Amino acid sequence: MTDIEIIQTDITRLKVDAIVNAANNSLLGGGGVDGAIHRAAGPELLAACKQLQGCETGQAKITRGYCLPASYVIHTVGPVWSNGERDEAALLASCYRECLKLAKQYRLKSIAFPAISCGVYRFPLEQAAEIALTTIQQFVSAETELQTIYLVCLGVAVLTAYNETFTKLKVNHG
Repeated sequence: MTDIEIIQTDITRLKVDAIVNAANNSLLGGGGVDGAIHRAAGPELLAACKQLQGCETGQAKITRGYCLPASYVIHTVGPVWSNGERDEAALLASCYRECLKLAKQYRLKSIAFPAISCGVYRFPLEQAAEIALTTIQQFVSAETELQTIYLVCLGVAVLTAYNETFTKLKVNHG
């Protein structure tokens, strides 16, 4: 059984098998979580990301964690919100699924996700939380070695949206 925990902390300080980086298509660093992960991991992460030659929206790629307490960084590119007119919901669900597939492939026991696409990409919080939690629950209902999945929230608004959505989904799914 996989434990899903919603927490408010600095994702770069978590000692887990992998943290997820909400990256841009270049994978070469940026603002927000992406910039914080690159700064904390050190210059080796940038060098490794250059070798990956970018990433398509909705996909994921993996590198070592370098100076981070996490062993790996799984980079995924979330969709920019365009009023739901560009398949954003399916692309966001794909981000979570692809990261979880890599976690399974690498036999990871713990993973931490930020709120993908909820910062500068402006995905509506409640909808993003529902997509994240539903996709994760569907994935872990099948065979998985993951023991703990952290949903790391930056700020009270994100934490509240994720906790409320988690409670609602638990009621709806028993």
